[in-house]
Amino acid sequence: MNRFLMILGGVLALFGATVLHAGGHDILGAGATFPYPLYSKMFDDYYQETGDRINYQAIGSGGGVRQIQNRTVDFGATDAFVSNKDLKKFKSDIIHIPTCLGAVVLTYNLPGRPHLILSGDIISGIFLGKIKRWDDARIKALNPGVKLPNLMIAVIHRSDGSGTSYVLTDYLAKISPEWKSHVGVGKSVNWPVGLGGKGNPGVSGLIKQIPGAIGYVELVYTTQNKMPVARLKNRKGNVITPSVGSVSEAVPRKIPDDLRILITDTDAEQGYPISSFTWLLVYQEQAYSGRNIEEARALQKMLRWTVKNGTRYAAELGYAPVPQATAVRALELIEAMTFTGKPLSR
Repeated sequence: MNRFLMILGGVLALFGATVLHAGGHDILGAGATFPYPLYSKMFDDYYQETGDRINYQAIGSGGGVRQIQNRTVDFGATDAFVSNKDLKKFKSDIIHIPTCLGAVVLTYNLPGRPHLILSGDIISGIFLGKIKRWDDARIKALNPGVKLPNLMIAVIHRSDGSGTSYVLTDYLAKISPEWKSHVGVGKSVNWPVGLGGKGNPGVSGLIKQIPGAIGYVELVYTTQNKMPVARLKNRKGNVITPSVGSVSEAVPRKIPDDLRILITDTDAEQGYPISSFTWLLVYQEQAYSGRNIEEARALQKMLRWTVKNGTRYAAELGYAPVPQATAVRALELIEAMTFTGKPLSR
């Protein structure tokens, strides 16, 4: 009998997590690859704490916006907030919940892995196809003493609808009139040159494979893959290393009440110039598509937890935490969620 109890105890220990998590809610989300390393960690820990499973598909910001618009997911995720024009395509009001900030960085594949400095005019020249070789005089002038190879530049960009692309193109449009008039800003644009990779992982993978390649990804992907990152001259003329600190510096003190803001080309002295918030998108009114109030409350609970606890995960993974005042406003928006017009909060 004692042996039986010991065996039973071992079985319960092995499957205790499953027993504790029985009956948890399933929450479905899709969108940005930019914050995926952070979301993967956060959502796994959330399951361990609550038993609610979050199935997040990193399909790109464009896909995340489409899926929440079509109401096929509980939340979408995007690095490019929904414009006033596109808000009209939604069947009811949505809210933007910022979860962290990150840096879009320029990474490259060059012999010797030199530490490069780049400027806005050089980056735009490369992505416009005007600067074609690594030993171009303009790059050399910004990098004295660096041995630059006589090698063709291979531009790598996103092939999918991407908030990361939106952030980069917004920056380029601000510093290059030619880019603004000929290419513009968007999650998908007609790239003048280059090869496309799907998601931040696809872009970083192509860069590692192709000598002379340059492309843009979120900072954490370069850290994970041990890839070099360019320092950038910002609007004040300072050379800035992308980091949690320099991304935080890029945030202005005043944030709009709806929390939709672009912070590229910051005028902060030590701010990194290609920084961005990233957001979760949910409907304010949760009574739709056969949802019940408990499902809606489970989503609200997850959003509340994400905003309150995200800061403890962000910095260690290379993201900047949302400023306290912005987090407070995000919680106000979450508490304003409704079900059949009535407050969702218990």
